[in-house]
Amino acid sequence: MGIEQLLASLPKYYTDEDRETVKRAYELAALAHANQKRASGEPYINHCVAVAGILSDLFMSADAVSAGLLHDVVEDSHISLQEIREKFGSSTASLVDGVTKLKALPRVSRNDQDDDFFEEDDSDDETNLTMEQLSKRKKMLSHETLRKTMVAMNKDVRVIIIKLADRLHNMRTLSYTRPEKQRRIARETIEIYAPIANRIGIGEMKWELEDLSLYYLEPEKYKEIAAGLNERRAVRTQQMEKIKKRLEETLLDSGIKADVSGRPKHIYSIYKKMKSKERSFDQIMDVRGVRLLVEDKAACYATLGIIHSQWRPIPNEFDDYIAAPKENMYQSLHTAVMYEDNKPLEVQIRTHEMHQHAERGIAAHWRYKEGTRQRDQQYEEFLSALRNQLDIKNEDMNADEFVETMKNDVFDEHVYVFTPKGDIIDLPKGSTPIDFAYHVHTDVGHRCRGAKINGKLEPLNYVLKTGDRVVILTTKQGGPSRDWLNPSIGLVKTQRARAKIRVWLKKQARDHNLTQGRQMLEREFHRLGLDEVNLENLSHQLEYRNPDDMFVALGCGDLSLSRIVTLISDQKTPDDVIETSAPKSETSSSDAVAVRGLRGLLTQMAKCCNPTAGDPIVGYITRGRGATIHREDCPNILRASTNEKERLVRVSWGDASKTYPVPIRITAFDRQGLMGDISNLLNNEGVNITDVNVRVNHDSLKADIANIRLIVEVRDISQLSRVLNRIENLSNVLEAQRSRAG
Repeated sequence: MGIEQLLASLPKYYTDEDRETVKRAYELAALAHANQKRASGEPYINHCVAVAGILSDLFMSADAVSAGLLHDVVEDSHISLQEIREKFGSSTASLVDGVTKLKALPRVSRNDQDDDFFEEDDSDDETNLTMEQLSKRKKMLSHETLRKTMVAMNKDVRVIIIKLADRLHNMRTLSYTRPEKQRRIARETIEIYAPIANRIGIGEMKWELEDLSLYYLEPEKYKEIAAGLNERRAVRTQQMEKIKKRLEETLLDSGIKADVSGRPKHIYSIYKKMKSKERSFDQIMDVRGVRLLVEDKAACYATLGIIHSQWRPIPNEFDDYIAAPKENMYQSLHTAVMYEDNKPLEVQIRTHEMHQHAERGIAAHWRYKEGTRQRDQQYEEFLSALRNQLDIKNEDMNADEFVETMKNDVFDEHVYVFTPKGDIIDLPKGSTPIDFAYHVHTDVGHRCRGAKINGKLEPLNYVLKTGDRVVILTTKQGGPSRDWLNPSIGLVKTQRARAKIRVWLKKQARDHNLTQGRQMLEREFHRLGLDEVNLENLSHQLEYRNPDDMFVALGCGDLSLSRIVTLISDQKTPDDVIETSAPKSETSSSDAVAVRGLRGLLTQMAKCCNPTAGDPIVGYITRGRGATIHREDCPNILRASTNEKERLVRVSWGDASKTYPVPIRITAFDRQGLMGDISNLLNNEGVNITDVNVRVNHDSLKADIANIRLIVEVRDISQLSRVLNRIENLSNVLEAQRSRAG
């Protein structure tokens, strides 16, 4: 796209002055990038024009399109932000500043031990850095730039739209870069930028970013699905035309005029459904989808009634996002019916305005009247909710923690729960009462000691569900416990709550945190039976100057025990750290035999040929007894291959995984069901018990004490640590630790 094409594509509401502003921005960008080329060899200005074109297609304002043209000028040339402010005004300058990449790291993002290669004087000199240091520096710069952009978005949401347009064009031209860079950028795009596009409701951008990312991350899967779509295109188009015509006639007979279109199938969406539902491409593509656009909200519900009266609705497939919009302001009616050919038909019903919002998100909420920007109430409420979720200014976190907060707290699915007064609180899926308490107020979180859910007292690791009514029980004084940050216990889900807990813990004296951290680590090592751990090496591997700094970080919550245990587990084989009390065993995964396309099907070994692991095998579907597994050369199978070929299925042996028997000792106040709870917990963790010994000391003066000795089979030290943590969290359990030899 050249400048003439860009000017021709600008929205019709642009004034002559707006068009002149865009033209001047192009001239300055062309001058700044005059001698620069992209990886493809084309002039760099082409990228700037393409970004501006994407913004124009979203009907963005003249200052936003101008910022799109100038978005790399400050970063890549001698032109300053002040010069842009003087020539184009403060609005355009602020937008350009918001998307300009950082070249040097702010001090808040640097660890003291990295000063040797992050000093201000030589921050741009990368020649002396190792590959590991260079990779780390680029990642930190990327995260700091994202944080800078999101902070700027708090003032003007158009900053993030420009950033998305920039990323979209970069993804479209990613084929000219190195393969490792392609994968890194594609991973970042699908984890961060596509969810941002979804969060602000720009559906058309989200889908393209996801599809392009999949192309570089899973090229074979992408090509397989794309080829399947091409093969079916002609038949599917013919089929959808008949359905569209039938729907239009049915609605017109009832006096409703609707624009009916087939809903496009996006490659990444198909890939996700195949993976999550464990279905084949053919099974996913059997589901057809149509979209009906009608005049107003009343017509939406009238259309729904006609569809349901004409074809049988499929149970549990109706969603009303008009009455209860999604968090990104998406509105539509979703339903599914059994069509005349006895195959499912998914139907979306919305107004034309709702469709614009679904495709363009918050970009559709900008209105321009006589040169004055007007924003509607729904848009303002959405921005307010998004700012509250980010709560950027009040959080004491580095850039990496900020990005994790974005992934976990902003992009994840959400649940909606009620306060005692009936107010709705929006939380990430998997949140607990403590997350709820910190969302209400920091002090409520600090003093939280219990919770009533729907009038019933529940533990603090209870996972909140949509519709729950939550009452937090507080104490008059006190603060959070370090145990709240233990991921194995599952008391806190959101990074926002974790950050507030860490801030409180950091306010404690260094000596107190040092002592607490040392005791925590010594206790964990003692519990896991780890005696010979070099703390000096361990602290350096975790990027601390010495063990004392590591203890302080552990004591204030900046460092978790699980990270230390995982590091030890990753660096050593289980044989190095787990002294077993019995021979190691090879155990199959949950399914000894995997039946392709029929996961979970009951299987049994045929007695006629007695197949053993490693033999070529095939499955035979029986009547009422699942699949019988035979050797491929079994005479019965050879006969069936000619007479009952349709009952044969392809199967393979499950993967074998090595486990290590480890003795553990549990001390608890005896109660009914204690051993059952322990057994269920281990079963849920996929841990086998090979030996059990229970002894209860009866004492009339004290509560009965149960001493339980188990031998459990674990994969590694990380799983052992997680299991012991979860056992200690059971009611009445005093201690759970690994038994020492002798």
